[in-house]
Amino acid sequence: MREALRISKNEKKDVKLTIDGLVQHPVSLGYDELSQFSEPDQVEDVSRFAGKKQGDAVTLESLLRLVDPLPEANYLTLHAGKDDFHVSIPLAAVRSEGLLVYKIGDQPLGVNQGGPFRFLIKDFAACHSAELDDCANVKYLDRMELSQRKGLDTRPTTDEEHEALHKGE
Repeated sequence: MREALRISKNEKKDVKLTIDGLVQHPVSLGYDELSQFSEPDQVEDVSRFAGKKQGDAVTLESLLRLVDPLPEANYLTLHAGKDDFHVSIPLAAVRSEGLLVYKIGDQPLGVNQGGPFRFLIKDFAACHSAELDDCANVKYLDRMELSQRKGLDTRPTTDEEHEALHKGE
């Protein structure tokens, strides 16, 4: 039984987030790689930005430095394969506000917390964009894609759809 628990913890650490599209250096990063980001790029305790969310993160800016977006990259599309949810947001508006939550304590972010990775906007109201709302805080994230134009976006469009989506959180 202990062996099975160890395997499942290691499997969670092996899950990767892909960052691709209009970038010089596409990457796939997991828990171990994200843990190696330096101190200024690490953000402890995201609950100070979003009270109900927990965990530690790396900044979107640090991820962008790693992949080196092409000049024509204007949009960031967040893909969550687990629930087939996709959000496409203006890169310039979210660049300094975006966080990638990947752990709680010394463990990978669990599915019950929206893991293995969760995108969080520190203050979407400060971004001055109608495209940045609470639904742009994407759970179950597995891919970030940079593009010139707006990509796939499956966010609710009516108040009823929004309410139904947030009841599930």
